[in-house]
Amino acid sequence: MAPDAARAANFVRAASVGVVSTRAPSQWWLALNDSQLNTLIDAALVHNPDIHAAQARLRESRAQLQNQQANGMPKGSVDAAALRLRQPNLSALSSSQGSSSSSGGGPLQLYTAGFDATWEIDLFGGTRRAVEAATAEADAVDADLADTQVSLAAEVAQAYVDLRDEQQRLTLAQRSAEIEQRMLTLTQQRRAHGTAADVDVERLTTQVENTRATLTPLDEQVEASLDQLAVLTGQAPGALDQELSALRPMPALPASVPVGDPASMLQQRPDIRAAERRLASSNAQIGEHKADFFPKVTLLGDIGYTAADPGHLLRKSNFSWIGAPYLQWNVLDFGRTLSSVHSAEASRDEADAKYAHTVLAALQDANTSLSRYGHQREHLATLQQVQASADRSATLMRQRYTAGASSLIDLLDTQRTQFSAQQNVVAGQAELLKDFVSLQKSLGLGWRVQG
Repeated sequence: MAPDAARAANFVRAASVGVVSTRAPSQWWLALNDSQLNTLIDAALVHNPDIHAAQARLRESRAQLQNQQANGMPKGSVDAAALRLRQPNLSALSSSQGSSSSSGGGPLQLYTAGFDATWEIDLFGGTRRAVEAATAEADAVDADLADTQVSLAAEVAQAYVDLRDEQQRLTLAQRSAEIEQRMLTLTQQRRAHGTAADVDVERLTTQVENTRATLTPLDEQVEASLDQLAVLTGQAPGALDQELSALRPMPALPASVPVGDPASMLQQRPDIRAAERRLASSNAQIGEHKADFFPKVTLLGDIGYTAADPGHLLRKSNFSWIGAPYLQWNVLDFGRTLSSVHSAEASRDEADAKYAHTVLAALQDANTSLSRYGHQREHLATLQQVQASADRSATLMRQRYTAGASSLIDLLDTQRTQFSAQQNVVAGQAELLKDFVSLQKSLGLGWRVQG
């Protein structure tokens, strides 16, 4: 599926994105150099309930595989019985009918012990194909677990970036609100002295209240991110408040971002591997049903001892055995087997289509993530230029204020603009980090081999 993409040296959208074609590490989050993020992801990969559920499904699939493998081996059982039977009194019965027989009707005792075994010879591969199907399904469930790990690691990283972004923007908004309040106070004083108009006071009052109105939603978002991280790591909401409430900078992006090539991405994405293994399982099930067209040969065997006295049970004269091949061929099934084969073939075709869709969706995901990451880098560079300009403006205005050439309100206004530019840069950095995380997820990175 998509042979041209699999042979390509680079992704279609990799040009001018700032990535390199070297193989990317699985634990991509280590490149961000944030110890708290590393701890959170490690905890989530161990304690998250979704991981536990996926691990349970893997154990279940492996147990089913063992059961299918055992079906190819002989089946045997040991049995023992003690029988006691009381027959009718034949003498009394004969006398009542005028017979001259004098035989009695004492109890009959019988003791048996033996071992029997059966073995269905897999002449036409039905059992082998069943084992093959179960093996492929177990591999698919293993890949499902890896896919859960990939999604979970990305979700934790994005929630952590959201938390740091919200905390920084909340701090900047609080500082901006303080500056605007000082501007409002000064304007109110100027109005009292007749050097400012009422409209100036009302304009600044509206501005102060608008800024303060942004504080509550940001504070709410911080708490929601803290609770989300706690739940993702398998803990109750609020468990991480003390650990993560302190303001810290966002993780720093690495200087270069390795992404590999399309072929390596197709090999390492767990969802593609799961789809391929389910396709293999469906194909094996066709052979399993086709084997029902042919006869089944079973070897039967039984050895044992039978005696009327338990003390004589193991005598050589009481030993018996039987062995026989058993042939069974369902020749009049009226199309049942053929219908099962057609059903399995349809399931195989569906699995093939899902595999093709998964491959194409993976290529789209990777290229879209690369494109989004590249465009966000450009957007962030523009925001940083705006911030640099706002910083220079604030510095110049501070110099003018010191020299007495401008008012304090002019200085506070440039500082407010400076804080707004800083908020935009923080939001842009957070978005770029989340695009980086999405890129790693699209490459299928973040899963660990299960034992």
